[in-house]
Amino acid sequence: MNEPTVLTTTLRDLTTTHLAVGSGQPVLLLHGWGASAKLMWPLAERLAPLGYQVLAPDLPGFGDSAPPPSAWSVHDYAAHVLAYLDHQGIERAHFVGHSFGGRISLVIGAEHAGRIGKLVLINSAGVQPKRSAAGQLRLGVYKTLRDGLASAGMKGLSDRLRGWYVNRYGSADYKNAGALRETFVRVVNEDLLPYAARVQAPTLLLWGDADDETPLWMARRLEQTIPDAGLHVFSGAGHYSYLERLSETVHILDYFFKQAS
Repeated sequence: MNEPTVLTTTLRDLTTTHLAVGSGQPVLLLHGWGASAKLMWPLAERLAPLGYQVLAPDLPGFGDSAPPPSAWSVHDYAAHVLAYLDHQGIERAHFVGHSFGGRISLVIGAEHAGRIGKLVLINSAGVQPKRSAAGQLRLGVYKTLRDGLASAGMKGLSDRLRGWYVNRYGSADYKNAGALRETFVRVVNEDLLPYAARVQAPTLLLWGDADDETPLWMARRLEQTIPDAGLHVFSGAGHYSYLERLSETVHILDYFFKQAS
């Protein structure tokens, strides 16, 4: 695999790094949480020779791009992606969103339908996970205790409780979010199914059935919700199904993009 050339630009006062290769139909690749554009490069370098201009930005706070100046929502990231396309002089592109990149794609697909030709969601986030009654009760008790301690002037004890709870029940992404922790909380707490219902672009869902981060039932829920959607399942593949089934993914994308709508 060839090493990509990393380009740098400034968007909305944020240093943004990105990869670009090829010419032809524009295809935008959006990476997942905790990843970077380089993890999308295997797709980019194989799509480019097939007649595509492939673009892959490092989202703010990831790769070599500067972090957002405050806690961002999915909508802030969507605005940044649109600014990136504007900067590249691209009005309309096919979108490929993996995981967190899928969240952003759903918002743009609903709010800015004209910017997306066709949409591919790979093991996409955006559907709220199922929580057990016990888990919901535990979270409610924790928040009540934490906020009560803070209100009573016992911030140190409140912080220690928070640290214990995060260590015991927090996800790996939350624990590793660092300066992006507040952004992570804003992002994961938004249910994007109402946006999925408003997506107009023809949509293809690619999913690994062994994914334990965004399980297959989430793909089926998105397939039922997005007006024009189909699902292809990679048997035995996990959350990074596109890397595990790289050649098959490229073949599917090329066929999908070149089909008449």
